[in-house]
Amino acid sequence: MVPSCAEGGVLGVLPGIIGCIQATEILKLALGKGSSLLGRLLLFNALDMTFRELKLRRDTQCPLCGDKPTITQLIDYEMFCGITPEPETTAQNPDQVTVHDLKKALADPKLGIKVIDVREPDEYQIARIDGVPLVPLSMLAQRFTELDPNQQYYIHCKSGVRSMKALKFLREQGFKYLKNVKGGITAWADEIDHNVPKY
Repeated sequence: MVPSCAEGGVLGVLPGIIGCIQATEILKLALGKGSSLLGRLLLFNALDMTFRELKLRRDTQCPLCGDKPTITQLIDYEMFCGITPEPETTAQNPDQVTVHDLKKALADPKLGIKVIDVREPDEYQIARIDGVPLVPLSMLAQRFTELDPNQQYYIHCKSGVRSMKALKFLREQGFKYLKNVKGGITAWADEIDHNVPKY
């Protein structure tokens, strides 16, 4: 399954370069100076560091900018990218816990809660929570037998999307006591430990 932009990520400098070009275009339009990209398509290949330009003729049938546009408002970007909106509170989703709940579970072994990280090894090298083992989602189908189906687990990833997939998969295998950590390690870095790198 193809991950969303939020989960899969992008080469960080790429949107930065395009954003600078877009900002330059806005400044030129505001100042009334220079030659804009209006009517031209600029293609940027970051891997080869090349720019290409295509000249475009106006399409009078274009649903966005034609003589009779039918697209007049922005799309729902989250739905377009396949990002499922999270419930506002954990009470609305009983399968979720907060990073504060995760902190309590890690601090008090008597609670009997184990935590697993389902991100990929390269992500784990960048940022991790001490003492939390890695069981990548990509390997979960091969490794779930290493886990105890009667044990309570808190599952986390980067933001909570992959860990929810892991929760659903484990539940199908007969695991009953599972919770997804809302916001994942990103929320942990924001709310609990600011020394954990964000990526």
